[in-house]
Amino acid sequence: MAASVREKQTVALKRMLNFNAPPLKNTAAEPVWKVLIYDRFGQDIISPLLSVKELRDMGITLHLLLHSDRDPIPDVPAVYFVMPTEENIDRICQDLRNQLYESYYLNFISAISRSKLEDIASAALAANAVSLVTKVFDQYLNFITLEDDMFILCHQNKELISYHAINRADLQDTDMEAIMDTIVDSLFCFFKLDKKLRENLRDARNSLFTGDSMAAGQFSFQRPLFVLADRNVDMATPLHHTWTYQALIHDVLDFHLNRVMMEEGAGAEPSPAGARPKKKSRKTYDLTAADKFWQKHKGSPFPEVAESVQEELDTYRAQEDEVKRLKSIMGLEGEDEGAISMLSDNTAKLTSAMSSLPELLEKKRLIDLHTNVATAVLDHIKSRKLDVYFEYEEKLMSKSTLDKSLLDIISDPDAGTSEDKMRLFLIFYITAQLAPSESDLEQYKKALTDAGCDLSPLNYIKQWKAFTKMAATPANYGNSGVKPMGLFSRVMNTGSQFVMEGVKNLVLKQHNLPVTRILDNLMEMKSHPETDDYRYFDPKMLRGSESSIPRNKNPFQEAIVFVVGGGNYIEYQNLVDYTKVLQY
Repeated sequence: MAASVREKQTVALKRMLNFNAPPLKNTAAEPVWKVLIYDRFGQDIISPLLSVKELRDMGITLHLLLHSDRDPIPDVPAVYFVMPTEENIDRICQDLRNQLYESYYLNFISAISRSKLEDIASAALAANAVSLVTKVFDQYLNFITLEDDMFILCHQNKELISYHAINRADLQDTDMEAIMDTIVDSLFCFFKLDKKLRENLRDARNSLFTGDSMAAGQFSFQRPLFVLADRNVDMATPLHHTWTYQALIHDVLDFHLNRVMMEEGAGAEPSPAGARPKKKSRKTYDLTAADKFWQKHKGSPFPEVAESVQEELDTYRAQEDEVKRLKSIMGLEGEDEGAISMLSDNTAKLTSAMSSLPELLEKKRLIDLHTNVATAVLDHIKSRKLDVYFEYEEKLMSKSTLDKSLLDIISDPDAGTSEDKMRLFLIFYITAQLAPSESDLEQYKKALTDAGCDLSPLNYIKQWKAFTKMAATPANYGNSGVKPMGLFSRVMNTGSQFVMEGVKNLVLKQHNLPVTRILDNLMEMKSHPETDDYRYFDPKMLRGSESSIPRNKNPFQEAIVFVVGGGNYIEYQNLVDYTKVLQY
């Protein structure tokens, strides 16, 4: 198994924070204390990968934003991690003039241009600080890793490279070039890091991974396949209401960079009319790689997650009672002969229970986290009837028989928000073999308008569909669909945290979405109308000629999929499920 993207980027960051030298393992020596100065881009790259504790373990006593007011700390080295923008370079030059730190280790997220480098050199010279600028590095880390095998290009200014930005009607050529440059820079950083680490592994003298969890044997040295797809190949999936835990959190809660922000005690229910709204505190939860429950269940259907949270809660309560019972037995002072006879046996038991207490408390913290997050998701499912939307959309996409009319759902005031209704209608419109007649369309439009919908998305999709009809056949969503299971077992118990009454217990059927099918065709070199016109480029060929026939005849072992215009958690989970099937 190749080392994950998350591991690669974490190793690169740790090396950077150690003044661009491999971190020393198993040494009792204290780390060199230093400050970390980053911009918002640097903050977004580091925060999903390294916790404050991990930064402290690496000697970072303070981490500050470049453009904040910072006091001089003249006896401490500073590690900078910023984009090479004009504004950032000016601020670094100002720091040099003000002699804020003992020494400066400048790390640029993307490659810095020669002219900007000369600006820093001039400022250092003018401030008599040339000897203080110890190192300047291009880190090529301009992407954000959110999962072992998933990255995004950016979080700041993401609207500048969004689907809307690329497809808007007033787009100029210069705008498009700027968008493509931004995307290419991030992708180049991704591949540059991959190449840098592979080369490092080949060199026996290097110790980048010595003692680290990554061994050289984990790397495959066959070149990976890079699949560059356009969001327009499948417009229904990004609009689709989902049913798996991670994708639901992303859809219905405030979830960015693996952090959920929630208002405590805030369900989806509004306050009664005229009532004074309760003051709600905002709470943040980090969903990390260290959270075993999250790692196991983020791709599971929601009812399964609710059931598993309840099981974890029951198990914890049993353990908690055991600790309390042992504590109370140990507190007895000889009045109970039975207790004294059990003393020697229970001393060992209590010691074991007390030593596992920190682990038990961490388990409790994670159970509370998932209870709160899953409850908030469940409030949205119930108040918006998201199970109904999910099931109906699955039937539309798999061309199954529909059990109710679309107009009924759109017209139902209790079923979802105006956005939910528009998403459902767009999926119907995109997946329909035959477009609805003008009279039917007018009827749908009236129902959507009555439900408070803005019709501009529909107008765009009408134009998009007319255009793609000339270019290609509509996307096929495979034999998807859902199987309704029996009633909930544990979750329906009266003592349960989750009142699932009225919510359908739906289980997903395994199927490949268009992006997954495209990947499968290209990796396995299958001839298929969906991918036969894909162009193939080999960077090793001297002439940059394109061809539709790959040079190597063996199926690829590794692939990177990137969707211009944005991917989503539904497609990510579908790809993860696809790789699991391949491993069996």
